[in-house]
Amino acid sequence: MPTDAVGRFLAALDPDHREAIGAEPREEQERLAAAWERELEADDELDTLDELSPPAAEAEAARRVLERELG
Repeated sequence: MPTDAVGRFLAALDPDHREAIGAEPREEQERLAAAWERELEADDELDTLDELSPPAAEAEAARRVLERELG
């Protein structure tokens, strides 16, 4: 399991997005991973989901970030 933010963010993505974001420059990956971490920290709804299923909470946060950041 990856321990750095970018690796954890990429692991939370669905396979198609993982491949696409993995092809982006490292700076873009780091920007999106930072937004993902902020989403995880800021959303109380994700805290509840995280208690039930951490991977599901991470995947939902990743989906939200991609939707917001990439349109």
